[in-house]
Amino acid sequence: MSKILVCDDDREIVEAIDIYLTQEGYEVLKAYDGEEALKVLQSEKVDLLIIDVMMPRLDGIRATLKMREQNNMPIIILSAKSEDADKILGLNVGADDYVTKPFNPLELVARVKSQLRRYTQLGSTVSGDSQAVYEVGGLSINDDLKEVTVDGELVKLTPIEYNILLLLVKNQGKVFSIDQIYENIWNEDAIGVDNTVAVHIRHIREKIEINPKEPRYLKVVWGVGYKVEKL
Repeated sequence: MSKILVCDDDREIVEAIDIYLTQEGYEVLKAYDGEEALKVLQSEKVDLLIIDVMMPRLDGIRATLKMREQNNMPIIILSAKSEDADKILGLNVGADDYVTKPFNPLELVARVKSQLRRYTQLGSTVSGDSQAVYEVGGLSINDDLKEVTVDGELVKLTPIEYNILLLLVKNQGKVFSIDQIYENIWNEDAIGVDNTVAVHIRHIREKIEINPKEPRYLKVVWGVGYKVEKL
């Protein structure tokens, strides 16, 4: 049973989310500000976090920054703000997804399932002598161990970042549009997703490139999309 931590200073929202997630068989932990959420994470193994942006004591943005220092679990941010700038801010600090209030609880549950599925796949290992390893230059992805290394150094990626990079590395030289990347990774129709994909691409570059402004691996094809160059 997956444990999900729900953090929002609006107790009615927490209770509503609890009802829907419990019906789906999840164990729900509750917190009402960022500091409470951090304390829960110290004592519990949490598989996914749903956290509001605007909260007293410690808001969701600063809490997410602290959590990302130690934890790679999927994070879904809730916010009453719908502007792109707020969405990008949430993704920039390490969130995997973003849901705007008011939201459809069934949509939130679907996003939870999607994130957990990717996280579970990322954490799984396959036994045996044969390993699925994809390489380009000094970049290597072991898809059995779910490990990425650059010049022998282990690189820590979020589940979304890993899956985007794996898609591009497995298809070296092929250009994927932003919509194609989104639909492959999120399994949803791509509607106004340019900023969402661009933020994750930037994060990947910051982790795998010596100079993200002059990338060796993950390249943009202007007006078309992104690709991992064959080396």
